[in-house]
Amino acid sequence: MAKILILGAGYGGMAAAVKMQKSKIPFTIVNKHSYHYFTTLLHEPAGGRNDFEPYYVEISDILQESEAAIVKDTIVEIHPEEKRVIGERDEYTYDYLVFALGNAPEFFGIPGLAEHSLLLRSLESAKEIRSHIENMFAAYAVDKDPSRIRIVVGGAGLTGVELCGEMAEWLPHLASRYRIPDSKIELINLEAAPTILPMLDKRLQDTAREVLESKGARIRTNEKIVRVGEGEVELATGEKIEAKTMIWTGGVRANPLLAQAGFDCDPRGRARVNEFLQSVDYPDVFVMGDSAAFVGEDGRPLPPTAQLASQMGDHVADNLNYLLNGQPMKKFTFDYMGTLASLGSEVGVGNVKGFSTKGVAATVMKEASKIKWLINLGGISLLARKNRQFTRSH
Repeated sequence: MAKILILGAGYGGMAAAVKMQKSKIPFTIVNKHSYHYFTTLLHEPAGGRNDFEPYYVEISDILQESEAAIVKDTIVEIHPEEKRVIGERDEYTYDYLVFALGNAPEFFGIPGLAEHSLLLRSLESAKEIRSHIENMFAAYAVDKDPSRIRIVVGGAGLTGVELCGEMAEWLPHLASRYRIPDSKIELINLEAAPTILPMLDKRLQDTAREVLESKGARIRTNEKIVRVGEGEVELATGEKIEAKTMIWTGGVRANPLLAQAGFDCDPRGRARVNEFLQSVDYPDVFVMGDSAAFVGEDGRPLPPTAQLASQMGDHVADNLNYLLNGQPMKKFTFDYMGTLASLGSEVGVGNVKGFSTKGVAATVMKEASKIKWLINLGGISLLARKNRQFTRSH
C-alpha cells in the first residue's frame, strides 16, 4: 500500500483525512497541535463572545487508528526530490504527500508591524488577544492611560470586520466591569483600500459599515499604515495613533516551506498546481488551500478561504483513491458557495449562491455553515457535543 502523508490539520487537511478514512485508505497526518480548530470562528472567542472550548476538537476524536496515524510535530523542512519531510521531532517519508499547512502572515514590508502587532491566526493567538485586551482595561482602571483602551484593527477584510463586530459588543461590558465610561473606548478599523469586505457588493459593504459604526467602531478606509511602533501606529498621512493594542488582519501568504523547498511558487509563495491539484514540479505532491496557486476562471489564483481548502481536501482524497486504484484523476472545480460575515452575535451580511442576505438571516446561514462542517467532521454526535459546549459557554 502506498505511504500517504498529510501535513496539517486545518480545513483542507481534515477534509482530506476524513474522506480518506471513509474510503479505508491508510495515511499519516502530522500537525503541530493535537487538535483541529475552527479558524473561521476564532473572532468570536477572541472578541469575548464565548469560552474557547467549543472552537476546537481533538483530532483523535475524529480519526480512527485503523486508518490514521496521528503525529504531533512541527514540520521544518521538505525535501521533495527525496520524498522526505523533516519535523522538529522526527523525519517522515512518503509515496504521496498532501501539503495542507495553511498560510503565514503578510506584513507587506511595513516597519515594526510584525514586532508590535497581535495576529488572529490560531486558538492560542485568539486567547492572547482576549487576555491582552482584558489586561489593558484592568491597567487603565489604575493609570487612566487612554492608549490602553484604544484598539486598532488593521485590515477590513472578513477577519478584521468580524473581529470588530465582536469587540464592538464586548468592549462596553469590559468598560462596565472596570467602571470606564463608554465614551473613553476607541475601536478603530484601518483599511488601505477604498472599501471594506471587497468580496461583497457595495450595498452589503455599506450595510456592514453602518452596523459597525452604530455599535461604536470607527471605520477608516483609504488609510495606509506605514509604520508600527511600541504603542503607536503611523499612517501615510503622517498621523500617529497612540494605541497599546494593534491587531493585524491585513493579509496572508503561503507557508514559506514551499518556496524554501524549491517549489515553483507565485509572488505570494503559493505552489503552482495543475488541474488535479498536483504540484507542477512534483506529481507525487498535492497542494491545497492557502498554499496552492490554483487559477480560477478569471485567470487569477483563487483567494484563500476555508470553503476552498475543504473542497480541495475532498478532491485530493478522491484523486488519491483514483490513483491507488489505477483510475484517471478528475480535474478540480471550485464550487463557490458565497461569503458570510458576522457583525457581532446577532446580525451579519453576505451572499449565498449569488443571493444577498443581511441581518439575522445572514447569521442563521453562517450558523448553518458551521453545522455542516461539524457534521462533515464527526457526524451528529460531534455536532451535539459542540452545541452543548456552545450553550454552556454563553
